[in-house]
Amino acid sequence: MQKRLYILSNRLPLTIEKEGAAYTYRQSSGGLISAVGAYLNKEGKEDFAEKYWVGVPGCTEKVWNSVPDKENGDYKYVPVFVNNKTYDYYYNGFSNSLIWPLFHYFPSYADYRQSYFDAYLEVNRTFAEQMASVLKEDDIVWIHDYHLLPLAGLLRNKFPNLTIGFFLHIPFPSFELFRVIPKRWQREILSGMLGADLIGFHTADYSRHFLNCVEKIFDIQHDGDFILRDNRKIKVSALPIGIDYEMFNNAYNDIEVIKKRAEYLRLKQDKKLIFSVDRLDYTKGIYNRLKGYDQFLKQNPEYVGKVVFALVVVPSRDTIGKYAEKKKDIDEYIGDLNSRYGDIGSQPILYQYGHLSFDELVGLYTACDLALITPLRDGMNLVSKEFIATRKDKHGVLVLSEMAGAAHELNNALLINPNDYYEIADKIKYGLEMKPEEQERRIMAMQKQVEENDVNSWAKQFFYQMKEVKDIQGRLHPKMMDNFSRVHMLNKYAAAKNRLLLLDYDGTLVPFKKEPGMAKPGDELLETLAQLASHPYNTVYIVSGRDNYTLEEWLGKLAIGIIAEHGAKQRNKGESWVEMVDSEFKGQLKSVEEVMEKYVESCPGSFIEKKDFSLAWHYRKADPFTGINKSKELYKELLERTTGLPLNILNGHKVIEVKSLATDKGKAIEKILNSRNYDFILSIGDDQTDEDMFRKLANRPEAFTIKVGEQISHAKYNVLTPYLVQSLLQTIANYPEQTVLNE
Repeated sequence: MQKRLYILSNRLPLTIEKEGAAYTYRQSSGGLISAVGAYLNKEGKEDFAEKYWVGVPGCTEKVWNSVPDKENGDYKYVPVFVNNKTYDYYYNGFSNSLIWPLFHYFPSYADYRQSYFDAYLEVNRTFAEQMASVLKEDDIVWIHDYHLLPLAGLLRNKFPNLTIGFFLHIPFPSFELFRVIPKRWQREILSGMLGADLIGFHTADYSRHFLNCVEKIFDIQHDGDFILRDNRKIKVSALPIGIDYEMFNNAYNDIEVIKKRAEYLRLKQDKKLIFSVDRLDYTKGIYNRLKGYDQFLKQNPEYVGKVVFALVVVPSRDTIGKYAEKKKDIDEYIGDLNSRYGDIGSQPILYQYGHLSFDELVGLYTACDLALITPLRDGMNLVSKEFIATRKDKHGVLVLSEMAGAAHELNNALLINPNDYYEIADKIKYGLEMKPEEQERRIMAMQKQVEENDVNSWAKQFFYQMKEVKDIQGRLHPKMMDNFSRVHMLNKYAAAKNRLLLLDYDGTLVPFKKEPGMAKPGDELLETLAQLASHPYNTVYIVSGRDNYTLEEWLGKLAIGIIAEHGAKQRNKGESWVEMVDSEFKGQLKSVEEVMEKYVESCPGSFIEKKDFSLAWHYRKADPFTGINKSKELYKELLERTTGLPLNILNGHKVIEVKSLATDKGKAIEKILNSRNYDFILSIGDDQTDEDMFRKLANRPEAFTIKVGEQISHAKYNVLTPYLVQSLLQTIANYPEQTVLNE
């Protein structure tokens, strides 16, 4: 069944204009609009029953209502109306005077005004209220960019099961930068983003920065690309945006483009042509680009009069002070450079402050000898991809800043540090003198990358991953054991003749303690276990990660089986201990212990728990901030140091444990499950290691699996605490077989 799609961005993709006494509209241009439109017209054309675009229209409600026929073939418009002052504080204020500079690594440009933040939240709440009036739970919402960071969380509060995707089109900064934002604002931003099911970034670096901020600010650890928040799995993914490759590549042969290209080729004559186009923005490195070009002319005076730089700057946000300052600097530098190197008949820079038509843009892309793209920081930079796509002639050179997200994909460009004027100068010279064979080799490699990862691939992958994470959420969700479920389980227990109880110890039968030795079982728990084990129909096993010596000391007098060290050692009721791992394995743990000892020294309060076939580094007593940081470092180092060894590294609750790859709790119970035809099985555990048991029992109708805590799990039910587990076991122990309650 097709679903409705809502695309949410700051502005609607149309511009309202007044013609005489009437108002009309035209479709706007822009990277996001082009990207989404390209997907909806191709791959996604038949995927949705209805498509809506939600955003601020840039006019009053009265003007909006006076404009006829505002729908286009791709989507219907849903306007969000905001008063001018609030919008100015939200857009020019918080969005572009704090988020934009800070996320682009210009912290000194950030303006921390409470009134800006208040307006930012108000506009996002207005979006949420507008959506609340039209949304249904089975709709799909795709939110775009830094203007709407809190919006996913606001919608999640109103629609808990809604499918929400969020994509950030700019960089996400490191924690050291993000933390300079006031703490309350930090939490609002991150909580909002975590309302989405899928959070997309251009690069893996941005994803890692986001995950690091979430861990440090909320003390939430991630499992690979997944975060568990409010019992909901959220995926964080690197999904670099592409362009409509086919459109740009085919444009090379368009009649109007051919005319423009011929015009520019006549203009440059026998000179080399360098071209760049950017919005007016301090992040784009235009001033540095000019200094690099200046340095090139100083170092290579033979090129003066033989090279021309066509520089196009597109007007943007020039009402904001920092932007106006940069334009003044650029204008003055160009004037100075032209006066130093030019004459009446020739200027080294041809400067245009204005917009280019599509034909003019592609004409310049395909006429130039070198494209010079040097942002100081850029989320992606689609100009570089567009230039590569248009070069159907397989010629031309791309000089690209390594600070652009696109540099991760376009590594056959001449990559430069945009702050190094000498490197820019050197790469300009190298590019202008590059042999045609090398140009072709580099262009073809980059065209293959851009074509295979075009905008359709980006959007298709985004929707695929969004569906994937919703499927995971559907399979894994906490289901608290209510009275009905409890009675159902008790009735099955009462009717059964061959019962198996598989019980984890720490965090399940007893709460966690700061010292492992403090978690000794109390008399009440021992009495309950003894009562369960004494019943002729019952077989009871403790399935633990603890060492066998401690378990034997605490529980050895009970008529139960014990599995220790996640299955490395085990004994059946009344029998001796059996080692399930080759004793030579112990030697492989020596290098692990050496690594762990370093972290005990650097993380006060942490300690190593040594077992025969595993080692555990505990940081429950350490400073939380230090412990989390050191645990991540240790986990990473252990992964690197144990590559190729038969070791499994477990990142558990305030502990990192290394054990044999050959054992886990699921494998440990397999022989027990095969030994008899059990007609009732109860398995209870709290940790990630217990998931192996739950998965092993997932398809057995006679099995009742219970996760202790609120986390999502492969278990069928959840209970909140070990005290509730003890209460449940006491009820089972005293439950007479003949009793059957109404369910």
